[in-house]
Amino acid sequence: MERFLQQAKASSRVLSTLSGAKKNEILKAMAEALRTDRASIIEANKLDMAQAEVNNLSSALKDRLFLDEGRIEAMAVAIEQIAVLKEPVGRVLDGWYADAGFKIEKVSVPIGVIGVIYESRPNVTADVGALCFKSGNVAILKGGKEAEHSNRAIAKVLQQVLHTNGLPEAAIALLPDSSREGVAKLIKQDRYVDLIVPRGGEALIRYVASNATVPVVKHDKGLCHTYIDEDADMQKALDIVLNAKCRRTGICGAMETLLVDVTIAEEVLPRIKEVFDAQGTQLKGCERTCEIINVEEATAEDFDTEYLDNTLSIKVVDGVDAAVSHIARYGSQHSEAIVTENYTTAERFLNGVDAACVYLNASTQFTDGGEFGFGAEVGISTNKLHARGPMGVSELTTYKYKIYGHGETRP
Repeated sequence: MERFLQQAKASSRVLSTLSGAKKNEILKAMAEALRTDRASIIEANKLDMAQAEVNNLSSALKDRLFLDEGRIEAMAVAIEQIAVLKEPVGRVLDGWYADAGFKIEKVSVPIGVIGVIYESRPNVTADVGALCFKSGNVAILKGGKEAEHSNRAIAKVLQQVLHTNGLPEAAIALLPDSSREGVAKLIKQDRYVDLIVPRGGEALIRYVASNATVPVVKHDKGLCHTYIDEDADMQKALDIVLNAKCRRTGICGAMETLLVDVTIAEEVLPRIKEVFDAQGTQLKGCERTCEIINVEEATAEDFDTEYLDNTLSIKVVDGVDAAVSHIARYGSQHSEAIVTENYTTAERFLNGVDAACVYLNASTQFTDGGEFGFGAEVGISTNKLHARGPMGVSELTTYKYKIYGHGETRP
């Protein structure tokens, strides 16, 4: 482990001096290499999918794991989008002259070595590798064992491009010891590792946050809500909530709880049940919901659950303040939405909800680096420091002060 991390640290010094043009050239080569080697990646993914069947993984997890030509093309496009982003390193964030006469510049620089721990989705290997490379950082990747073959195949493609361009393969590397013990060692290596980003299940996040000595930016669970206000456009509301839940049920931006204003509950809940019944969604409702539509009664535990599946909790609330209070109690500070045509109510919700992303009249499934124009993201940070929401290349930099003097000495 120490030798591996020493190589990673040494690689970070190489990456920090690469020009933006060179990084972009290499990123475009990585995208093409993924296209060229897609057959080998798909074959590796088939091994993971076969094991997923043996292990009886849920349909949602299998969907996250699956790769085909279309998804590999999407990975390649994401890398190309990252390549054309503004150069994040070397930006002068501020500048001034001190009273002593020298010039001070606050300049963006790479964080250094970033360890990312993630589950299921093998496209994360390409996304994170590319984002870290663009921002001049080394990526140490620890994917889930369920995607072991896929992750290894993708990392091999990226590393071959690095090698061809005379760069160390350690710049984008899988953690050699992927066991729990290996993770336990990694998150305490603050001599070599500058940041850990865990993205996955609640237990993983809690373990890393509680045991790491390396700074951590959490990609916590996505217990997302949508509130339908009394002044909502009902067709708009139905379209939004259906997309927020059913477009992809297994992603962290999927809606897990629907909140409905009491004044419209009798009108809108039967329509909600109809559209979700057509999607095979299992509905659970609070006591007031159950009085209006025939669904299973929800427990307090249900409202505290990130289903990542085609299951939805529903609660009738007494207006926007009650909706905000419910989200404060059960939300995970990820993504929350309100559907309303009332500007005052909208602002009350958007300002009152404590979350990384708050939406008016849009699906929470837009919380994604690609949708935000970042190309991809390392994770959706539910931290408040130093990054929040989708973490793109700008969030993978820190800064230092460059001081230009003329012989000044301090009296």
